[in-house]
Amino acid sequence: MAEDTYLIAGLGNPGARYENTRHNVGFHLVDALAHSEGASLELSKWDARYCKAVIWGAKVFFVKPQTFMNLSGRPVARFAEFFHINKNNILVIHDDIDMHPGRIKLVSGGGPGGHNGIRSLIQCLGSREFHRLKYGVGRPGRDGVHADIPVERYVLASLDQPERELLEERKTSIIEGVREFVENGSQRAMNLLNSIK
Repeated sequence: MAEDTYLIAGLGNPGARYENTRHNVGFHLVDALAHSEGASLELSKWDARYCKAVIWGAKVFFVKPQTFMNLSGRPVARFAEFFHINKNNILVIHDDIDMHPGRIKLVSGGGPGGHNGIRSLIQCLGSREFHRLKYGVGRPGRDGVHADIPVERYVLASLDQPERELLEERKTSIIEGVREFVENGSQRAMNLLNSIK
């Protein structure tokens, strides 16, 4: 396994229709991470947009699957297999409806929790032993979100102005946390990111 190679994948749905939706915060954040290092995900391979950067003392692939969410695992697994990336060096960024908006949590392993992208990743990687950076978007019936909105419609709706501002505020901390993950390991990154409420 390539111990100095990392894969950072953001989950979302392709196309302009979904660009600013809650379900696409993974895309948004992986773009921000790449841009922070002067890179952009302009290359295409295995149904994904990606770029490779030598940063933070490692080789880092930034990946956005261009399949729809429920098939996200296929391109991520293809990158991991081809480049011999250890599952402990995979970090997947995705929305989480069970955390309040703007809450950040870095976890290792765990089940899909109803997230179809994570379900696909577990299936295609054949393992739960990868890291996940969850970004809270709230759930209908909680956090001031109207209870009558179906979950599917809620996650596929655009972020409102306060949510967009909160996401912008969180970017610096997320970039710092992901850098810490690559440079110094998951526990140090968890200490940094999971203290943000």
